[in-house]
Parts: sequence; C-alpha cells; structure tokens
Amino acid sequence: MKGIDMSDEGTLFRAAMARLGAAVNVITTDGIAGRGGFTATAVCSLSDNPPSILVCMNRGSAQNAIFRTNGALCVNILGEKQRFLADKFAGATREDTAARFASAQWEATDTGAPALADSLASIDTWIRQILEVATHDVMVCDVVRIRMNEPTSALIYFGRDYHALPVPAALS
Repeated sequence: MKGIDMSDEGTLFRAAMARLGAAVNVITTDGIAGRGGFTATAVCSLSDNPPSILVCMNRGSAQNAIFRTNGALCVNILGEKQRFLADKFAGATREDTAARFASAQWEATDTGAPALADSLASIDTWIRQILEVATHDVMVCDVVRIRMNEPTSALIYFGRDYHALPVPAALS
C-alpha cells in the first residue's frame, strides 16, 4: 500500500470515496413546500422488513427545507441515458427547479413525490426520521411503493465521473 499523507483527512477521505462506485439517483419531493429535487449517490437499503432506505442530503442545500417540510421523497434510479438529468438536478446546468422537472416525464405517486417515468426503478417513501450527522441529514424512509421498468444500463458514479454499467444476464 502506498504511503499517504494523513495531514489533510478531508482530501484523503474524498479521494477514497472517489474509489467507491455508486448508483446515481434523482431524489424528488412535492407537497406543501413545493417541488424539489437533487442528485444523490448516498442512498442505500436499510431493511426489507419493513422495506426502508436511507437517503443523505447536505444540510446546506437549498432543497433541504423543502424535503423536511414535505416529509416524502422518491428515489429515482437513473439509467445510462439519463445522465443529463443527473447533471440538471446536481445544479451543473444552473436551471431552476421548474426547468429541471420540465426536461423529463414524471408520474404521480402515493406520497406526491414525482416518479421519473423511465427510471430503472422509482422508490416512493415517507420520511420517518431525519438524523443530523456532521454536514448532512440522513433521512430514514419507509417504502410505500416501488415501480420498476425494463432494465437498461445503469448510471454509476466512480472516479469522479459517470459510467455505464451493462445489464447483467440475470436481469435480461
């Protein structure tokens, strides 16, 4: 193992996390506080009994208050051809919320959080609890409904860039 300077732990941590490949998701909400959305890779399953997931969001995000007030979110798992949405919802295109949502087709969900019509899967949830950890909120979410489409190449973030992960034989 190479010797690594530990004098800047933040830089070292970010370099290590760049080696952790992760699915790219657009997290959406709608409700009393209005529509909101952001791109996230910090999403993971928590339990299958009852089905629940974790979604992490920077507490400094302008979207944070919207999600807290609405109390619901939908995890939209992106395919390779939806990279443009990842950029839009990450703020790379500097478009407002309405323009971001106008660039794709959305469907209604039980909670009101928009589901991306052609995502690999959309997981509609109620936010059960929010834990404040360091700079982020960890949202513990109860799954209400899951919608799945035909599998296509997944969009993965690895090495500070997007990559396509082909559909495995088990899913084709």
